[in-house]
Amino acid sequence: MPTSPLYRAFASFAVPLVPLALRDARQRAAHAARLATPAALEAWASQHRDMSRDLAWFHASSVGEGLQARAVLEAYRTLNPNDQIIYTHYSPSAESFAASIGAEWAGYLPYDRADDVQRVLRAVRPNLLVFTKLDLWPELATQAAAAGCRVSMVAGTVSADSNRLRWPSQSLTAPGYAALHFVGAIAEPDLARLIALGCDPEKVTVTGDPRIDSVLEVMWAASNEPVPVELGPIQNVLVAGSTWPEDEKILMEAMGHVHARFPDARLMLVPHEPTLAHLLDIEAAFVPGALRPPVPLASLAPGDEPEILVIDRVGMLSKLYAAGAMAYVGGGFGHRGIHSVLEPAAWSRPVIIGPNDRGSRDAAMLAAGGGLVRLPRHNAVAALVEQWCRWLENPMECDRAGRAARNALEQDRGAARRNAVLL
Repeated sequence: MPTSPLYRAFASFAVPLVPLALRDARQRAAHAARLATPAALEAWASQHRDMSRDLAWFHASSVGEGLQARAVLEAYRTLNPNDQIIYTHYSPSAESFAASIGAEWAGYLPYDRADDVQRVLRAVRPNLLVFTKLDLWPELATQAAAAGCRVSMVAGTVSADSNRLRWPSQSLTAPGYAALHFVGAIAEPDLARLIALGCDPEKVTVTGDPRIDSVLEVMWAASNEPVPVELGPIQNVLVAGSTWPEDEKILMEAMGHVHARFPDARLMLVPHEPTLAHLLDIEAAFVPGALRPPVPLASLAPGDEPEILVIDRVGMLSKLYAAGAMAYVGGGFGHRGIHSVLEPAAWSRPVIIGPNDRGSRDAAMLAAGGGLVRLPRHNAVAALVEQWCRWLENPMECDRAGRAARNALEQDRGAARRNAVLL
């Protein structure tokens, strides 16, 4: 089935207008890189494409999806060591991650315009194209399938409120989903929604979430390294990761009550976006009292042990969960939805989240295993204080909950290899 003519017209019309919506230099550079991808891949292929070897093209939009793709890619490479591999991403945040994949070429996905896609496919002539999660591009999918490439999706995930399930997106993208030869869905609800998007029911199967393999691998690799930041004995520390102002207000109010009962208690705040504006929000949320003001990591002096430490840099969170005995994952207040709960679970840390998890499968999995606690919408501070103090008072109970979180991940391990074998 060819791409919808309406979709093709929209892509041709929209791309020249993209610069009008760009907010900063990084996004402008990403736009330029997407435009340059066809020429870049043509240059690479002219020098390095070996037609005696199969070529697998993996695509993942950003870093989160990239972790899922990487786990499958590495398992696939083990099974097919002779294949050439290229890797593309869409988000600027994934530039350094893509460079670390170890593919023979890594860079931005070209815009999904017919001419750009034709140029790329003629140049690299892939035998396998793998989309990750839900970042499928209809023009690329349909043209690749028409050229004889096997088009696939791994870690297939569709939330119940996804805009792709609604008109006009569903009708515009349906040919791309119909072009898929194999789809590995994370769970049964995802399988049903992928079929609703246009996938052939006989080509969709549940294979689990390869990101679990990825985070367990990252944790294992980091377990022999020193913790990047320490805030005293880990049994006294709660690490709050990917937090927003709504989370931080609740956390700091709760910390005041917890510190009154447990003076050795410590809070490590790791904001999702440690911009100057966000750091000022944290200062504004602090209420003077028995606690000392929060201290940014950049201002931490040797020997200091503040009650509240704010991590004002990015790229450290996955390892920082090892610095505490318990974790709080932000995003559950407001409308953003919670961030990844898999990383603290991989470190065997019990997890606390806010009430708005938007049906997160990961949160449900950890909660069912006894490794996750949801705070209520009302009286959240009191509920957080109660749970926090319970784990401080009963370290063995905290440890049991942490092991339950890790066991929940272990039970779903192996998705990366399952997907690689099917690919």
